[in-house]
Amino acid sequence: MLTKLALGVAGVASAAVTIRVPETWNPPVTRLSPQDDTFLDELSRASFQFFRECTHAKTGMVKNLGRLEDDKHNTVSSIAATGFGLTSLCIAAERGWIKRGEALERARKTLRFLWNGTPNEHGFFYHFIDWRTGARVWQSEISSIDTAILLCGVLSCRQQFADEEVKELATKIYDRMDWQWLFRSGPFLSHGWTPERGFLTARWDTYSEHMMLYLLAIGAREHAIPASAWNAWHRPAVNYGGYSYIDAEAPLFIHQYSHAWFDFRRQHDGHADYFRNSALATQVHRRFCTELGEEFPHYSNELWGITASESPKGYVIWGGPPRQGPIDGSVVPCAAGGSLPFLTQDSMAALRGMRERFGGKAWGRFGFTDAFNPATGWTARDYVGINTGITLLMAENARTGLVWDLFMKNPEARAAMQLVGFQETALV
Repeated sequence: MLTKLALGVAGVASAAVTIRVPETWNPPVTRLSPQDDTFLDELSRASFQFFRECTHAKTGMVKNLGRLEDDKHNTVSSIAATGFGLTSLCIAAERGWIKRGEALERARKTLRFLWNGTPNEHGFFYHFIDWRTGARVWQSEISSIDTAILLCGVLSCRQQFADEEVKELATKIYDRMDWQWLFRSGPFLSHGWTPERGFLTARWDTYSEHMMLYLLAIGAREHAIPASAWNAWHRPAVNYGGYSYIDAEAPLFIHQYSHAWFDFRRQHDGHADYFRNSALATQVHRRFCTELGEEFPHYSNELWGITASESPKGYVIWGGPPRQGPIDGSVVPCAAGGSLPFLTQDSMAALRGMRERFGGKAWGRFGFTDAFNPATGWTARDYVGINTGITLLMAENARTGLVWDLFMKNPEARAAMQLVGFQETALV
């Protein structure tokens, strides 16, 4: 027997997705014991050290990868990692891990560089840049989604710091965005643009991590796109083991990133309750990993998590269900770390088990290593900024909701959610 979540909104009820869960499955509730909170505090402090040490002192750009060895020539910044880094300053200042004045000055330097120091195209930034000069590297694309992650960090700082320069620069950076440029004739936003090829052919046309991108574009004061764009992208309903939810056969992080800043709890639009959907997707992923235990015996209800990460063969896109990529038995801690607000107890159990059972294989200077394989003994050499970042932000949201509270103070965020029809969810 299944329970149903009523998600219809007047006028668009036909577009709603009915999310089904076995009635034995309980909605996630955040309950942290003092021991859990202490563990998350240690994890968060260590994760913040990545952003403290891997941020350029003059530009504020955050390295794509953190390396504990042979780091001299590691000079590539990820614009998305910089967005996580800006948000990490808000958390660290609030918790006293860094003096507020130092956090403020770091935020100022970063925003100044974003405004004047690094190239942009219609306000959008290149995915990868040199952390010293801001110059484009690897012929990377002007990236809509990575710019959106950056903007979430920019707007978090606008609310955290009572500083006129920060507020002015953050607003100018956001208002400079020409959302219409990547929207063109619609109905979808483009993935990006390069000087060599022009607009990328890929469009944000199916459920993914792009919810923040559309909401930022719809709520903008300048060059906004129409609210109807929110309803245009596809929301595929999938079924797995008695669960029905929205998914796109992509790694688990697509269910996490927008939720790091936008607060979707107890809300729905004309299609779904996205917070509950992410909790279901996480539950399904945990079950998928447990079923992989027939092939890799160390996977279980207590040891799970596979999402895009480092691997023995470089950065890979893997996960499931269905099975994606060259799964080899590696465990990716940020899969559980980024799920802390959704399945708090299950994620906590997995994370604590990783550290207690595998020690230095799973844990290092910046908290959890990016990935490790209990069967082979392999451990990732590099820390990936966005993976460390999602763990830090979601740990804080699970503990206090700080990032949600900060970000949702931005009037553009609230306006966007109203424009696309979010309202309180009712369980029946």
